[in-house]
Amino acid sequence: MSSLVVNSNLTALNAYNNVNSTDMAMSKAISQLSSGLQIQTAADNPAGYVVAQGLQSQSNGYTQAISNAQNGVSLIQTASGALNQITSILQTMNSLALSSANGATNDKNSLNANNQEFQALANQIDQIANTTSFGTTNLLDGTFSNQTLQVGAFDNTSNQLTLSISGASTGALAVSGLSVASAASAAAAVASVQAAINSVASIEANVGATQNQLNAIVANLTVGQQNLQAAYSGLVDVNFAQATTTYSTDQILMQSGVAMLSQAQQSPSLVLKLLQ
Repeated sequence: MSSLVVNSNLTALNAYNNVNSTDMAMSKAISQLSSGLQIQTAADNPAGYVVAQGLQSQSNGYTQAISNAQNGVSLIQTASGALNQITSILQTMNSLALSSANGATNDKNSLNANNQEFQALANQIDQIANTTSFGTTNLLDGTFSNQTLQVGAFDNTSNQLTLSISGASTGALAVSGLSVASAASAAAAVASVQAAINSVASIEANVGATQNQLNAIVANLTVGQQNLQAAYSGLVDVNFAQATTTYSTDQILMQSGVAMLSQAQQSPSLVLKLLQ
């Protein structure tokens, strides 16, 4: 039932409520379009906000874990490069020992020359073993043992990798104190040096296996991070096609609502016609 009244313009109030509702929708659409986000605060979507923060935390964890694993690869490569040098030195030492062991063709001068080079090479091994480091962490002096590498987004053993690299000094390789100054001592040195070559090869094999493991971890984390970012984006990022359509609709509703509110506010003036 409708009637002409002056004190209560229900039509204008209804039009005002519609305009106010449309204005709130437009403000939300403008906020989404200007930020690119459909969830900016917990008020926008409390449950979605909680899920989004969890996804973002895990994604950030994956990002850092990838960096950690890549640093681990760099560490391994540093150690591997030094081990390659030590292997090369041991191969030369092996040649010198075999040369000196051939007593029939060596005189004292040649044996002394071989021994001087042999000792210099042994010192070089110790220099490499004691100075090879990643940052301030020594890698080949025997102290790099049970070092933890965080390669996941969570604090559990499945997200951690324990690294150890055996020492590669002459003492650790059992070639310290050897001499090739005589055929007899050279013959004894041959076995020790060749055993050391095998030991370094074993260390390098373990290091190489660890590097392959880290590379696989990086590849897996990268895929996981991409999936997390996709899930986060689907939850938080605004759909611009949908948002612009909503905004255009709200603009039309706002214009028509304001026009109708203006018309509704004129309704009481019709009472004057009845009073004339």
